[in-house]
Amino acid sequence: MISTPLLRAMRKASLAATTALMIGASVAPSFVTPAFAQGPESVANLAEGLLGAVVNISTSQTVKGGEGENAVPMPQLPEGSPFQDFFDDFFKDREGQNNGGSQKVQSLGSGFVVDAEQGIVVTNNHVIADADEIEVNFSDGSKLKAELVGTDTKTDIAVLKIDPKAKKLTAVKFGDSNKMRIGDWVMAIGNPFGLGGTVTVGIISARNRDINSGPYDDFIQTDAAINRGNSGGPLFNMEGEVIGINTAIISPSGGSIGIGFSIPAEIATGVVEQLTQFGETRRGWLGVRIQPVTDDIAESLGMATAKGALVAGIIKGGPVDNGIIQPGDVVIKFDGKDVVEMRDLPRVVAESPVGKAVDVVIVRKGVEQTVKVTLGRLEDGEKLAEGEAAKPEEGAEKGAEVATASMLGMTIGELNDDTRAKFGIAADVSGVVVTAVAKDSAASERGIAAGEVITEIAQESVSTPKEVMDRISALKEQGRKNALLMLASKTGELRFVTIRMD
Repeated sequence: MISTPLLRAMRKASLAATTALMIGASVAPSFVTPAFAQGPESVANLAEGLLGAVVNISTSQTVKGGEGENAVPMPQLPEGSPFQDFFDDFFKDREGQNNGGSQKVQSLGSGFVVDAEQGIVVTNNHVIADADEIEVNFSDGSKLKAELVGTDTKTDIAVLKIDPKAKKLTAVKFGDSNKMRIGDWVMAIGNPFGLGGTVTVGIISARNRDINSGPYDDFIQTDAAINRGNSGGPLFNMEGEVIGINTAIISPSGGSIGIGFSIPAEIATGVVEQLTQFGETRRGWLGVRIQPVTDDIAESLGMATAKGALVAGIIKGGPVDNGIIQPGDVVIKFDGKDVVEMRDLPRVVAESPVGKAVDVVIVRKGVEQTVKVTLGRLEDGEKLAEGEAAKPEEGAEKGAEVATASMLGMTIGELNDDTRAKFGIAADVSGVVVTAVAKDSAASERGIAAGEVITEIAQESVSTPKEVMDRISALKEQGRKNALLMLASKTGELRFVTIRMD
């Protein structure tokens, strides 16, 4: 016989179940989950076919011992500590290393084979940087010495070579990272914390991430677990193609919190090909200094929207040091590819072949036009830029008395021998010098400082304080709210700023 309290409890449970069923029935249609939203049941078959191509990279580096930062300090232990004898013995054994000796430092990372016939292995540059010896370890326990073919610090990619005759190799190929969408499933294989052959699965969390690690940042973000030791390992799509090289994580603890970053295959493939073929990169070069197009700058240039890369300066001896492109131009398309943000331009230029003639769409004084440019080589341009920076400043001719004026919170004056000497301004810089900036003024808010030189206003050159005042007055009469100024630093580096005139 069922007791009365139990019977009451059963009735309550029955009523609750009935109510829940009715509620569930009434809302069920709005919670139907489509079949395609389900994750893969298993990636075992996929992982099994890829594990042989993913390798662990171990490196060793000999560092000198001695005092200072290379010395291993003796821990300060409480008097009478039971561990005193242990540490005494340990550090006594290391005295030779701490006093002019040397020791080997080892590190671990990941990589993957991309060419079985040639024995080409890809990893991160920071995995093998400064290594004396590099060893590639395979999932079956075999090991091979590796030779460094080439590195690229800008994208953090390195290419290694192992003897393809010493072992039968399994290779993987790069896929199209551009086809990957946010939410697509991905799989990482690597060597986290020295635990080789580790497989993790997640999705693409975001694309086109800029984490300020280099000039061509365009990372894939994933929540697939990536930890220390995963660096240089592959990120696969569900077809078994490499769509990224795992490179960095955000983590306050050093472990995965579900925010990892991979170099997309779109960038990696070209770098790997060049390093394999030449042992170095050979990137295209336009020879311009650029800055972002802000809303204020767009308004000053007569552009409807803020987009593109604003040319702030032309590098002497570069591909466009012939007037084809000028300071103040805004590049909005390069070789058929849209330049939406400033950081888009260096990447698309670098990916273009050296010597290629390309069409560049620019906006000049509010008018869109197309110019033809033949690209130089970035690596040669960097040497040229270093040479320009190393040139000593020359003297200047004696000038007339300094005439000054005040505008927009700035005191401006003629640029002559006295002002050049006072502010250390190079001889090849021309324009009107800013001699003082009022606190909390429009100029101060824009970061303008005494010693900078106004070279242009609204894309027209100025050489006297009067010309500056006339240009500002003309802009106000045209109903402009902002004045676009081109400023030169003491050494001649250019930048654009906009100042409110109301």
